[in-house]
Amino acid sequence: MPRARKHLVCVAETPYYHVYSRCVRRAFLCGVDRETGNSYEHRRAWIEDRIRVLSSLFSIHLCAYAVMSNHYHLVVKLNPAESDAWPDNEVLERWTSLFRGPLLVQRYRAGESLNEVECDTVRSIATVYRQRLGSLSWFMKCLNEPIARQANAEDRCTGHFWEARFQSQALCSDQSLLVAMAYVDLNPIRAHMAPTPEQSEYTSIRMRLRGDDRPDEPCGPVARMLKRGELHHFETPIRPLLGFSDTSKPNNGFRSSTNTVPMREQDYLLLVDATGRLIAPGKRGSIDPSLAPVLDRLGLSPSQWTQASANFRQYFRNGNLRLTQTA
Repeated sequence: MPRARKHLVCVAETPYYHVYSRCVRRAFLCGVDRETGNSYEHRRAWIEDRIRVLSSLFSIHLCAYAVMSNHYHLVVKLNPAESDAWPDNEVLERWTSLFRGPLLVQRYRAGESLNEVECDTVRSIATVYRQRLGSLSWFMKCLNEPIARQANAEDRCTGHFWEARFQSQALCSDQSLLVAMAYVDLNPIRAHMAPTPEQSEYTSIRMRLRGDDRPDEPCGPVARMLKRGELHHFETPIRPLLGFSDTSKPNNGFRSSTNTVPMREQDYLLLVDATGRLIAPGKRGSIDPSLAPVLDRLGLSPSQWTQASANFRQYFRNGNLRLTQTA
């Protein structure tokens, strides 16, 4: 008999997961419909914005993502110990960014005087919210349900937008994590949607190469979601993508004490670039073997990439491929 996912997931043993969701009937509901010519490309931005904002609100770190025409992939790291350490006020602030919450919570956050019983109730509610903010299932619920409602409202229809509940796959070693990240980052290349990683839109690899995953970036996703009415407020700093280690020696297991991808960033870029040049059976696209390596295409040496990625505000300018401007 099938068991609930919460009974199968052990965060202490497997904190990393590859997650994906697909649209109904594999229809092109997020890109361009080949039959009608209708463009739904803007929905990919909806998904990317919500992924970034939810990662900032939940205790879930984003390692990689790719939003495709009819599905999306995520690689995430669960870190419930982070949300366990948040005080009740911070938990309520984060949760009410997405949901207004019961009237009692609204009164508490407005600074109204509550009696002892009401304060106990608020603390109990905060305990429930704290658990949800560390849950992958709630993360995916807060991602998929609003997107489905927006798309159905735009199409003036009802029914399922996603073909099923999200799928998840535990990543049980450093090697499996790196393979999953490279697989996700190369999805647009394999689908022949982009010729190189730096040109693949709505992906984490492009965001890393542009420097747009940094914590000091202008909060475009937040501003757009606030304008669309998808957030009630947002006081939480935008969370960057999970950073890389200063070592290039992955373990068979995980370094549970570290909160980084177990590889140097420049080595990961070279890994993705080299992997993308391989012809994958059953896949339409690959990186042109005649192209220069990724750092050469960006006009950077390994040492310059290290400097630029560590001091992005000094070297990145004007929004586009700012890595072309170095010291």
